[in-house]
Amino acid sequence: MAALTARRRRTVSVAVASTLLALAGCSSTASPSEQGTVVDLLEQDWGHVPGVVVDGAGLRVTATGRSIVEQDGGGGQPDPAVNLAGTHLVAPEDFTLRATFTDVTADATLAVYDSPPVIADEFRIEPAGVQLTLRGDDLRIAVFDGSHPQDVTDPQSAHEDHVTLLDPAAELSVHSSGDRLEIASDGETLSSLPVGDVFGSGELWLGLSSEEGAFTVSALDAAAPSGAHLAAAGPAVADAEPSPDGLQALAAGSRPDFLVGAAVALGPLVSDAQYADAVVGSFGVLTPENAMKPQALSPRQGEYTFEEADALLDVAASAGMAVHGHTIAFTEAMPRWMRELPTGSEEERQESAEVLLDYVTTVVTHFRGRLDSLDVVNEPFDLEQGTSLQENVWFRVFGPTYPVVVSQAVHDADPDVRQFINENGADVPGPRQDALLQLALDTNAQGGHIDGVGLQAHVYDLDTDALSADDLATTFASVGDAGLLARISENDVTDSEGQATQAEQYATVLAACVASTACVSYTTWGVDDTFDWWVDDDGALQQGHDLLFDDGEPTPAYDALSEVLGG
Repeated sequence: MAALTARRRRTVSVAVASTLLALAGCSSTASPSEQGTVVDLLEQDWGHVPGVVVDGAGLRVTATGRSIVEQDGGGGQPDPAVNLAGTHLVAPEDFTLRATFTDVTADATLAVYDSPPVIADEFRIEPAGVQLTLRGDDLRIAVFDGSHPQDVTDPQSAHEDHVTLLDPAAELSVHSSGDRLEIASDGETLSSLPVGDVFGSGELWLGLSSEEGAFTVSALDAAAPSGAHLAAAGPAVADAEPSPDGLQALAAGSRPDFLVGAAVALGPLVSDAQYADAVVGSFGVLTPENAMKPQALSPRQGEYTFEEADALLDVAASAGMAVHGHTIAFTEAMPRWMRELPTGSEEERQESAEVLLDYVTTVVTHFRGRLDSLDVVNEPFDLEQGTSLQENVWFRVFGPTYPVVVSQAVHDADPDVRQFINENGADVPGPRQDALLQLALDTNAQGGHIDGVGLQAHVYDLDTDALSADDLATTFASVGDAGLLARISENDVTDSEGQATQAEQYATVLAACVASTACVSYTTWGVDDTFDWWVDDDGALQQGHDLLFDDGEPTPAYDALSEVLGG
């Protein structure tokens, strides 16, 4: 596809009068009946899209600064919003999208994707699609083919054009016919190229975003020629129902108060029916995988983007699922403004303390009454499996007793939410587990409100991470003796030694948890291997095989958990 590597720039003459781009086989004066189906997208649901609000007869889009940082705080891959929980389009044949931007203060982007992006902890996988970005009179046309770049945090377009417009306020359109894509302004073609199956899924997911300013979408619709199918569609999860044979239903038979859950991402929940069926059908508690982390909730100081987290909580409420919030104080997944709060002097620390406490109060108040439990402190200890606290911004501002301050602020905002300190490497007896229990007890002794500890139970390497029934029994006994609750918070298991061994390890963890009254819930960190991605030490993107479903089908590990709960 040599044409997909070309870059060119040209000036296009634009007519003064605005006309519609002709559809395949139709003239610009074609009547609606000749054009076929037309969907006015301004009348659809945009209520859960960060940065987008209804403004009169149009949509006002403002920059949010959403980005995804790496573990060390570096990077900052842009994460522009997509309309996930609202309306997308089903368009398996030819289609045209038409948009008009006005009041553009800096830049305006319309993105049309073949599927939602996959959001991992530290990166975003860009899907196939096209992005139109207007800056002044410059229109950037970028086509992504869905291939995985060498550096996943720096996706490269397969084709890019820059075109100078004489009338930036004229209508822009994206017309897909067969394997060709045409971009036009006011009915005059700007770019025409073969794009293969960029839109091969037959679904269109729309994004509106600005990097630096704001703009108004005064017109936005989709059309298809007569005989071609086009329809607005809602999220796939709307049709999912709890299963009487699901893990939560089985658990209710022996321990009605016990919760079985998974960390859930909004993208696959709304776009993949099998994923949605697995979540709603199998589980009783949902943990937002990334949507409640600080960088997702407040990418800019004093500004909040609750929309996607709210969408997940709405799904949980409609399905009768509990929600475990994740997370408040965390060294990673912080927006840059939070990470870089000044702490050099006492005055700076006092000012930064007010900022952080305002964040805690705003977030917890927003979700008040909708969370069963919450990780108020996440992974407080060092990364080398030691017992010293990481000296993150919370530590630098409040000192080593910062968990007390955070716990008190959470309690003041929502006294009913159960509070947990979540940590890795503390699921087996040893110094790290002892330190975690002591941190919880010390926090409470100084006025905190910690109910329990989260034990992550990541089994990445069976030689070093495998968990035995005896160790787990000892762990839960120690937690109970301390007067605390426990939850298995992030269990996943490698299949490097085969699915039978993987299933056995999963079953061991759940069985030990269910057998202890101190352990009140069990959660896997993810749902389906289809959406399980990570970057290896060489920077290469790898697909994980650690979860209970694979391409919508239960794995032997799922069957093993069913046996534990049904037996």
